[in-house]
Amino acid sequence: MAENRVLPAPQPPMFTHLIPEAQAPASQADASQRFLRLLETALAAGTLHKVLLSKYSGEEEKLERLSVREVVLRGERALSFLWRYQTKDITKNLSLAEGQALIAQLLGTQFQNAHLHTPTEEVQLAFSRKGKPSLRVSRLAPVEGDAVQAAGAAAHDKEKQRYLTLAKPFWMDLGLTHEVKGEPALVPAMSRKWKQINKFIEVFAAAMKASSLNASPDVYVNDFGSGKGYLTFAMYDWIVEQGKSAQVTGVELRDDMVKLCSAAAARHGLSGLRFEQGDVRAYTPARLDVMIALHACDIATDYAIHLGLRAGAQIIMCSPCCHKQIRPQMKMPAALRPMLQHGIHLGQEAEMVTDSLRALLLEAEGYETQVFEFIALEHTSKNKMILAVKKSGAALAAHAAQRPPLLAQIAEIKRFYGLREHCLETLLAA
Repeated sequence: MAENRVLPAPQPPMFTHLIPEAQAPASQADASQRFLRLLETALAAGTLHKVLLSKYSGEEEKLERLSVREVVLRGERALSFLWRYQTKDITKNLSLAEGQALIAQLLGTQFQNAHLHTPTEEVQLAFSRKGKPSLRVSRLAPVEGDAVQAAGAAAHDKEKQRYLTLAKPFWMDLGLTHEVKGEPALVPAMSRKWKQINKFIEVFAAAMKASSLNASPDVYVNDFGSGKGYLTFAMYDWIVEQGKSAQVTGVELRDDMVKLCSAAAARHGLSGLRFEQGDVRAYTPARLDVMIALHACDIATDYAIHLGLRAGAQIIMCSPCCHKQIRPQMKMPAALRPMLQHGIHLGQEAEMVTDSLRALLLEAEGYETQVFEFIALEHTSKNKMILAVKKSGAALAAHAAQRPPLLAQIAEIKRFYGLREHCLETLLAA
């Protein structure tokens, strides 16, 4: 039987009540002017998500589109223009007034299509072959539940946002970019690495926003196993672009990598970025707000998490690797023996159990924790992320009541699989 649903009454577009009646554009007004008025209104209201200009018709070769978003640079609001070419990105930051003027200049001359995105609406401006503009405003349908609403907003974001720019000179030192016709361009073989770096910063940005560090003027980060420093440089650059003081340290065992990255940081005057030779098991930072450990082998991940917990890190981000401790201990429950008799399945089960226990232990220590795939498998096989953000306020106050059930769940999982020890649990107990 069909379900009878009462549909919500249509609501006026978000922009309608923000533009004063006397200033509201008439229906017969030029569509491009109405688009610019809506852009100005979205900026004034702080609701601009991005502007995407496409269908390029200018003279520059291989220019595909232009993406514009609002940023805060050293405390001042600005518009960041990202020119997307087939093999490179070029970024230029302008004041709000200069940025709006440039968009007005490009509409209908070099770009024949434009989309304005806000959390609740999409405005599309299109120019016909004869140059006549037309405007269409689409309101996103209301949905039930915050999680569904967030998913809808993510799906609406058709154009992947780039949090970094290839124009920064240090990328050339690290071998990510090279010079093409006097401009920095992505080395083709590094395209997957560039996607990984941007995706990591996307996750990092969301974690920062959800943590108490969002209001902090300075941020201290340790990246353990920093390697060639791609993520370490990226984190430093992104934090500085947010107008914060960044103190980022890459900790790496290999001396040649430490020297390479230290030289690049010094060459470009990145005073808050440093690299040190060291091991997470013996390293003690003076202050630690964000703890990063990607692809730390086996129990090195547990030592990294434990260091973050001891230091009171607000954010802990790990990408585990080489799960070896749990698998030899596992006793196959009778119901699972037909599945786990295959070695590949037993290995996958051991990974799932190991990381699930890590997540539960983090939750028991007062963190909001997620385990998810942070990059597609086609880019790297080491694509699992454990993300933990320290609770605050009422959530932290309610944590005391949540801790006993979490510890009971951990004990039950260990009993079910016959596990004697989990490294992180042992470190916490000690």
